Amino acid sequence: MPIKPTILNTTTIAKSRLFRIESLDIQFSNGELRNYERLARGNPGGAVLVVPMLDKETVLLIREYSAGVHRYEVGLPKGKTDAGESFLEAANRELKEEVGYGARKLHHLSSFSLAPSYLEHTTEIIIAEDLYAEKLPGDEPEELEVIPWKLTEINGLLATGECTEARSIAALFMALEYFKAL
Repeated sequence: MPIKPTILNTTTIAKSRLFRIESLDIQFSNGELRNYERLARGNPGGAVLVVPMLDKETVLLIREYSAGVHRYEVGLPKGKTDAGESFLEAANRELKEEVGYGARKLHHLSSFSLAPSYLEHTTEIIIAEDLYAEKLPGDEPEELEVIPWKLTEINGLLATGECTEARSIAALFMALEYFKAL
């Protein structure tokens, strides 16, 4: 395993309400110096993506507006982990806010990043089972549509063109494999 480079200096070069861009002066073990930029974590707690299973075959998806692509997307509920909150607590809170269910059983499936070369962000993938009705107020500007979908029909979901978010797609396939192994 290579020796991890040393970060010699970190400078914030831009900042918004949601994002911070950092310039990193880095020295590699062979003495080489480089400057990298990264989109730094705006929330030190990280983020969660929840795979809510209504039953052994049915996942609950949501349809919500996605400003980055200026359209409605179908995907999994997600959100940031608040200060003092574990990622399992965050997953259950987001589930209640976005889907109107809580979960008696939460399982941490995996963690992944989107673009680790320049984005300091990881998402925890949580499977939620044994759901019960409970709604919490969320920060969404409009009510989210909840869509039950058979987990084995992911390819049909992708064929609609309404689900294009890589995190949701990867998590759905990971959940499918997880349940096949049980």
